[in-house]
Amino acid sequence: MKKILIGLVVLFAGIQFVPVERTNPPVTQAIDAPPAVQAILDRSCADCHSNQTRWPWYSRVAPASWLVAKDVREGREKLNFSEFGDYPERRQRHKVSEVLEEVEHGEMPLKPYLLIHRDAKVSEPEIETLRAWVAVAGEAPRGEEEGESHES
Repeated sequence: MKKILIGLVVLFAGIQFVPVERTNPPVTQAIDAPPAVQAILDRSCADCHSNQTRWPWYSRVAPASWLVAKDVREGREKLNFSEFGDYPERRQRHKVSEVLEEVEHGEMPLKPYLLIHRDAKVSEPEIETLRAWVAVAGEAPRGEEEGESHES
């Protein structure tokens, strides 16, 4: 039993040396949202969906560090509010609609994130704020029909 415990401690110490990328690249074209919406996005989305990730202490301890880095990498690939202005207009409209849909269905923020960051939970009044924003920001310009472009 003692050898197993020593082995686990050595293994835990050893995995701390596996490198994990924790970067915050420069913000190029941040999303332009009303202050109330920006506050929701900053609190509930920015850690995984922007280049302004707050890297908490547990993001430096393996194996949690691997999971956090993976979630941030995948989150930024799917939607990055720090590069949002670089997206074509149609993709921007699609993404703001997706944000609302994910939040309404409880798919975002992720459940494991909410276990530690309870303040990231989006309340019903905040969902209403997002709905009002999407009603304006998610509108297609006149004459543009669904399906004209294959961007997303």
